[in-house]
Amino acid sequence: MERTDTVRFTEKGDIRMIAHRGVSGLERENTCPAFVAAGVKSYFGIETDVHVTKDERFIIFHDNDLKRLLSSDIVVEETDFDTLRGFRMKDTDGATERNDLFMPSLEEYISICGKYKKTAVLELKSRMEERHIVRIADIIIGMGWFANTIFISFSGENLIDLRRNFPAAEAQYLFCDETDEALDFMKEYRLDADIYAPHLTKEYADRMHAAGIRINCWTVDSIELAERVRDIGVEFITSNILE
Repeated sequence: MERTDTVRFTEKGDIRMIAHRGVSGLERENTCPAFVAAGVKSYFGIETDVHVTKDERFIIFHDNDLKRLLSSDIVVEETDFDTLRGFRMKDTDGATERNDLFMPSLEEYISICGKYKKTAVLELKSRMEERHIVRIADIIIGMGWFANTIFISFSGENLIDLRRNFPAAEAQYLFCDETDEALDFMKEYRLDADIYAPHLTKEYADRMHAAGIRINCWTVDSIELAERVRDIGVEFITSNILE
């Protein structure tokens, strides 16, 4: 049975909750309805993923291709924006057709974050050219939401380019496993952490905190895991359904 509401994490203390791809436990991920569902809840931020299209525009979608959500072999970054925009996804039941389930533009996502006063947590997907990272940031600056945006990426190069051009940008390094290399990288480039929650230990969290690094963790969908990372001392939790 489909969920009709979020699950409240009532003992979260000062942790700031981030809606993963919008409230993707309720609405189709990375769509305007998922972002609005997060906007009307108590979330601190709304996380999403941005790609550069073939015609060098910016579209919101998680995967590199459309196989999982649209049963198509089309590759996002090899396709023009308008072609991608023409697709419609099915609702979370996998059957219901909805005309509002399309891939949003970067501007639409930021507009929703701004309307509902939510921090934008924007993942720079794949490895981007530096000029594209600059353009993304410039768009957000032009919309007046740069100070309310956290950039995240698995690509260290993306974050280095971001830091070079926008020294004051808030940014988190996405990674799965605890390593000295990841810790050194975050310290060198003044990055916070966005780590896979099941792999986070108290010892590593203490090392990050000692270096002044704040911790976000993904993707936490059970109260049990949320309580464990809370007790470790994280500052942010990213979740599909916990609020």
